[in-house]
Amino acid sequence: MAEDKQQVKPFFRVFNTDVIGEKPIVMALLKVKGIGFSLSNIICNSLGILKTKKAGLLSADDAKRMENLIKEKKDLPSWLLNRVKEEITGETKHLVGADLKFAVETDIKRARRLKTYKGIRHSAGLPVRGQRTRGHFRKIGKAIGVQKSKVTKKGK
Repeated sequence: MAEDKQQVKPFFRVFNTDVIGEKPIVMALLKVKGIGFSLSNIICNSLGILKTKKAGLLSADDAKRMENLIKEKKDLPSWLLNRVKEEITGETKHLVGADLKFAVETDIKRARRLKTYKGIRHSAGLPVRGQRTRGHFRKIGKAIGVQKSKVTKKGK
């Protein structure tokens, strides 16, 4: 009943992202790039936040606690983190938002520069993870697909 008396803010700012204040915090956190369903549940459980509580009712202090939990990684299992043993630094960390986007772009540029198989596929605009191209990826225009035989006109 205490939730009804408080004013629900339309947005809740966490991880440099505005999430919708009307949604439950578990669902609202899914809009942040790098946070999935499992991580959202773990954040709520470890901080003692009710999962059904609306995101607009949380304070800025709660947002700081969430960000510190991700930075410290003490309650998070290692298999849940998205940057385990980075190639360059060897650190294990979890990136969210713009940091994750920048890291992925950097990884792709590095693969292109080294001319690995993945890098060549990225450069050509073809599927990278082993998918077949005969029946799919036709919109790109680079797949071979089924070639129609040229119809010859017999009358001429």
